[in-house]
Amino acid sequence: MIEVHAFLSFNIAVLLLILGKAITLRSDLLRRYSIPEPVVGGFLCAAFVAGVYFLFDRRILFQLEVRDFLLLLFFAGIGLKSDVGTLLRGGRPLVILLVLATVFMVGQNAVGMSVASLFGLDPLAGLMVGSVSLTGGVGTTVAWAPTFRDELGIANAMELGVASNTVGLIAACVIGGPMAAFLMRRNGIETSGSAALDIGAAHDATPPLDYFSVLWAMLILNVTVLLGAGIDVVIARTGLMLPTFVSCLIAGILLRNLMPIATGEKVRALWPGISQGLALISDIALGLFLTMALMGLQLWELAGVFGFIVTALAIQIALTAVFTILVVFRTMGRDYEAAVISAGFGGITLGSTATAIANMTAVTQQYGAAHRAFIIVPLVCGFFIDIVNALVIAAFIG
Repeated sequence: MIEVHAFLSFNIAVLLLILGKAITLRSDLLRRYSIPEPVVGGFLCAAFVAGVYFLFDRRILFQLEVRDFLLLLFFAGIGLKSDVGTLLRGGRPLVILLVLATVFMVGQNAVGMSVASLFGLDPLAGLMVGSVSLTGGVGTTVAWAPTFRDELGIANAMELGVASNTVGLIAACVIGGPMAAFLMRRNGIETSGSAALDIGAAHDATPPLDYFSVLWAMLILNVTVLLGAGIDVVIARTGLMLPTFVSCLIAGILLRNLMPIATGEKVRALWPGISQGLALISDIALGLFLTMALMGLQLWELAGVFGFIVTALAIQIALTAVFTILVVFRTMGRDYEAAVISAGFGGITLGSTATAIANMTAVTQQYGAAHRAFIIVPLVCGFFIDIVNALVIAAFIG
């Protein structure tokens, strides 16, 4: 096994993100279908690692400890750009999207259990290729796998879950942008055209940044992460288990709305570029996180359950595309915001919160800002969906 040191792994991720950005800027096809830049470099790395394994029987293992901190920075930035007024205006769509995601989770589990039965497996094994791994992600998979293994007798529950999440993560990255582009083209949707993006900058934009703008943004983000860590401890003591990035999102929202001076409202008058600084650092953090997530994929682990995984996931991916186009887009308003939310829905139901945001970021960099989508989707993904998913999984087991 070849183990790559954490510092070298981080710099490889930076190079891969630069490569993905460069390829995307030079490819009209990738930009047209809003393929996230980290996916390009990250998947090339995953394919290379798999090639080394199959050709030389050597495993390459990257030390990716910094990956989780990058996710915290990213969600801190989302929270700091969220005001309560926008959130209240998006209240009804938030509830609608949560209901749609809940209905879809039930369908995911029904499909997974049906396919498991067709392959002669315990139907409960199908839950591991349903909402456990796809909507829940790696964290939910790891949390539920011991229950499936020790109490329900599904010996390979962890392998099924990790393999499903791997395929789902890749699929979510690939289909999100093209679905949004298809919906906008078919419905003649007028894009926002706004360059005031929540995350990142438009492909052809040069944001007004200076030294102090970036420094203030770094300081505010770090303070938000510190506050988020404290909130996470408080939440844990109540017995409620939520991902730490949710606490950082909450911390950012609190700072943005309760302490405007702390979040730079006065500073903005002196350095207008601070908002762009926050957006740019958040974009880099998300890009590096997703690149590292793809770098860490061990694609050969899919071999043992290849037939079952391919069949189940092919149906799940098709179900996601059909449900998004026919139900989510129409229910969320049939406008540009709805198209951006549709791009993120694949991340909600197939990949992860980071994938959902990466898909939406890619779309908005091409077509303009969608502020409401960047409030609704992170809250549904990060705050509500894990709680609802736990109830759905428990109901199916029962």
